[in-house]
Amino acid sequence: MALGKSLLQRELEDSSSDDDDCLIMSVAAIVETYSNKKGRHGGSVLGHKVIYRDREGGQQRMFQDYLADGPTYGPDLFRRRYRMSQDLFVHIMNVVESYDDYFVQKRSAANVLGLSCFQKVTAAFRMLTYGVPADATDEYVRIGESTAIESLRRFVAAVVDLFEEEYLRYPNEADTTRLLALGEQNGFPGMLGSIDCMHWAWKNCPVEWQGQYKGHMEEPTIILEAVASNDLWIWHAFFGMPGSHNDINVLHRSPLFAKLAEGRAPEVNYTINGHDYTMGYYLADGIYPSWATLVKSISQPMGNKNKYFAKAQEAARKDVERAFGVLQSRFAIVRGAARLWDTETLGNIMKACVIMHNMIVEDEGVVDPTERFDYGGQNVKPCHESNRTLDEFIEAHKRIRDKEIHHQLKADLIEHLWQYFPDKY
Repeated sequence: MALGKSLLQRELEDSSSDDDDCLIMSVAAIVETYSNKKGRHGGSVLGHKVIYRDREGGQQRMFQDYLADGPTYGPDLFRRRYRMSQDLFVHIMNVVESYDDYFVQKRSAANVLGLSCFQKVTAAFRMLTYGVPADATDEYVRIGESTAIESLRRFVAAVVDLFEEEYLRYPNEADTTRLLALGEQNGFPGMLGSIDCMHWAWKNCPVEWQGQYKGHMEEPTIILEAVASNDLWIWHAFFGMPGSHNDINVLHRSPLFAKLAEGRAPEVNYTINGHDYTMGYYLADGIYPSWATLVKSISQPMGNKNKYFAKAQEAARKDVERAFGVLQSRFAIVRGAARLWDTETLGNIMKACVIMHNMIVEDEGVVDPTERFDYGGQNVKPCHESNRTLDEFIEAHKRIRDKEIHHQLKADLIEHLWQYFPDKY
């Protein structure tokens, strides 16, 4: 109505007295038009049906189903639906509740009890483990769509903040010693794991960004670069590069060798075929560059030695492929297309899934029980700091990218495998 009055005043000022009839009709039409328009409602949505979800009853049923002393669904079904043991799940839930007040159950101004931490975390887990949309959790968890999305955002952010330092750490000295032992058992002295990239489809990628997020795949994707060991532990996760990049572009932007160049990485010393080496390496596929820290297969091997090496390298390099497969099997959200809009939340989701994947590996043990690693986060940070000058830093970068060392290392590995592992593969 206030807008109608201002228009009326302007019309009166600009019109002559001879046009009174037209003026009155025009003003009446304007007033009628703006009177029929609905203003934006500041509170509850008019006409929206309020759903009574019986949150307290839902919490009681969920607790009886999974967390009670005699649960309806036992440990096997709990492991199947939450992808981890009950003890590990309760530990994560309790730590997240202590970290973020959002997950603490509260009462409203009307003294109505709100959603419990178990309900909010379960909604987040259903979206992570089954890859379902937010509204698909409502019938069982008794939670609205917007609340489920907010629970997911806060849960993955809390997991990253709380556990990233321990479960996405760079290998410390104890970790490096164990990884070198595993590599030597598999015929690759000095190996620290396998490296590769995985693409995660992004369904709701903004239209103006789709050009840079589309590469060899037809849909927009975001890239995860990872390093995994034989026990499926993921030691390095670099996520966020647009799908138009290839593995080489991602490697050049990755912090994988940052600590090695800065002199803060644990020392690695080993001898192969009479030659001494001071840098560990990762097994990679053919697209990666010929660096001293990467060992690739032979695309068209000639001769028995080269064929044997190619077979052994490709068999060992599958560790990272297996890790990707297990990660996608445990957390279906990273197997299907991402539905969220912002890259920050997508990054937290991927990091949280990798972190919880490593927590499950620690909780359940490795593939071979006799070779179980005693993880636990001891000595998480390397004990020595970098004191390299700029010239030393540049020289370290050159050594990492040294092609001559790469070819010499590959030749020594070919000879080593042929002499000491003739019947392994």
